[in-house]
Amino acid sequence: MAINLASKKILVVDDQAIMRETFKHILGSFGARFIVEAESGISAITAMRIDRFDIVLCDYNLLRGKNGQQVLEEAKYLKLLPVHAIFIMVTCEQSQQMVLSAIDNKPDDYLIKPFNPQQLLSRIQRCHARKQYLAGIENEMDNGNLYQAIQCCKQLLQQNDKKMRLPLLKLHAELALKVGDFKTAEAIYQDILEERELPWARLGLGSTAFFLGYYDQAVKTFQALIEQHPVMMEAYDWLVKTYELMGNDEHAVSSLNSAVTLSPLSILRQKKLALLAERTENLPVAKKAYTATIKLGKNSIHRSSSDYSGLANIYLKSNAANEALKILYELNQQFRDDPEAKLRSALLEIEIHQAKGNKTMAQQAYGKAFKLNEQFDKQLSKELRLEMAKTFYLNGNNGICDEILNDLIKTNIDDNLFIKNIVTLCDTIIGENYAETLLQQIKKELVDINNKGVRLFQEGNIKGALAVFEQAIIKIPDNQTIILNMIKIIIHDIKTSKPDPEKIMSAQSYINKAIQVGISHNQISGLQTELNTIEYKTHP
Repeated sequence: MAINLASKKILVVDDQAIMRETFKHILGSFGARFIVEAESGISAITAMRIDRFDIVLCDYNLLRGKNGQQVLEEAKYLKLLPVHAIFIMVTCEQSQQMVLSAIDNKPDDYLIKPFNPQQLLSRIQRCHARKQYLAGIENEMDNGNLYQAIQCCKQLLQQNDKKMRLPLLKLHAELALKVGDFKTAEAIYQDILEERELPWARLGLGSTAFFLGYYDQAVKTFQALIEQHPVMMEAYDWLVKTYELMGNDEHAVSSLNSAVTLSPLSILRQKKLALLAERTENLPVAKKAYTATIKLGKNSIHRSSSDYSGLANIYLKSNAANEALKILYELNQQFRDDPEAKLRSALLEIEIHQAKGNKTMAQQAYGKAFKLNEQFDKQLSKELRLEMAKTFYLNGNNGICDEILNDLIKTNIDDNLFIKNIVTLCDTIIGENYAETLLQQIKKELVDINNKGVRLFQEGNIKGALAVFEQAIIKIPDNQTIILNMIKIIIHDIKTSKPDPEKIMSAQSYINKAIQVGISHNQISGLQTELNTIEYKTHP
C-alpha cells in the first residue's frame, strides 16, 4: 500500500536552511502537508516532546550540539517515537566511524546526499511498508507482550511471504531469546544456517550458546565472526559479555578495546570499557575510555556524573590528586542540580582530601555525604548506594552500612553480578563471611514470606495470599519467586471467579515483568498459555 503523506506528521532536522527547504519542497510535491522544521538536535528533541511524528528525516552532521545519532539515541531512550514512526538518517559522510556509530542505534534507513526526490520517496515507502507489515508484532513488543508478539510472528510466517520469511525468522528467534526459549531460538538459527551462511544467524547461534551456558562454544563463535567480519560490533559486545561471565576480565578489556578502536563514537561501549579497565586496574585504558566518555557525553542522553567521578578516581589511583581536583570542579559545574552528582562529589572530596592528608576537610566532606545520603537514600543508583555503604563502614558507621547492604541484597537478590560485587566489597573491607551471612539471613526471610503466602493460598485465603505477595513486591520488586507465585495466584483467582479484565491485565503485566527479571521460559510459557486461554474464553 502506497503511503499517503498528506496524513503524516513529518519532522525535518537539518542545520542548513536550504536543505530544510529542499526537503519541504520535495515532500510537498508528494502531498505532505504537516512538516515541522528543526535546525538543531535540541530543537528536534523539543519538537518530538510536543508532537508525535510519523516520519523523522534527520541529518547526521548537525553542527551545533547533538548530532543525528544522539538525536535518535535520545528519542529512543525517552520513547519519543511512536512504534509506527519512521526515522531516516541523512548524511553526506560515509566514514566507518559514522556508519558504525549510527548502526548501534538502528535507524529505519539511511539516505546519502546528494539524493533525488524519487530516492527519498522510495526510502519512506520501503520503511512504511515494512512497518505496516510488522505492526502487529511491534505493537505487542512495545507493550511488553512478547509471547503475543511471537504468536503474531508465527501467523505471518504461515502466510509464506518469501520476501519477509528471513526477517520474520530473525525476529522470531530474537523474541524466543528474550523470553528464554533458547532451544527454539537455536533451532531457528540452525535451520537458517543449513540453507545459507548469514552472519546475523551465526551471531544468534553464538548468543544462544551464551544463554545456555556453553561459554567456550560461544567464544569460538564470536571470535570466528570477528575474524570474518572485523567490523561486526555486536560480535565484540557478545564476546565481552561471555568473557565477563567466565570471569576473564582481562580478555573482556582487550576485546572491548579493539571494538572502541574501530568504533570510538559509541558512548555506551566507552563507558563499559572504562568500568572494566578500572576493575582490572588497567589505568591507562580506563583513563582514555573515561576521557572519551566525558567528551561523547557532552550532548548525549547517557551523560553521567559517574563518568567524571570514575576519571577522578583513576587520577587518585595514579597519585595525581590535583588532576582529580580539576575533574571534581568540572563535575560540580556540569551537574549543579543532580542529587547523585552531589553525593559523588562529596565522596570524591573525601578521597581527595585524604590523599592530600587533610583530615579536617575529609571529615567535613563525609558530613556532607552523610546528609545527602539521608536526604536521597533509596533514590540513588544501587552502585552509588554500595559505594556509600563502603564509605560508612570505613568511617566507623557500621549500622548504616549494614542497613544499606541488607536492602541492596534484598532488592537485588537475583542479580548475580551485582551480588558478586557486594560479596567482593565485603570480603575486601569487612570480612570474608560477612556477605555470606547476610545473604543467608535474607534468603531465609524471603522463604518465610513465600511460605506464608503459599500457606494462605492453600488454605483458600486468596485475598490474604495476594496481600502478602503484593506487600513483598513493594519491598522487593524484582524477586523472581515472589513474582512467579503472584502470577500463579492471580491466574487461579481468575479461573475460580467471574472473569475480570483488570485481573487479566494484572496477570499479563506480571508475566511481562517476569520476562524482564529473567524468569525462565519453562516456568512462564505454561502460565502465559493459561492466561491466553482465559482471555480467549472471555473475548472469543
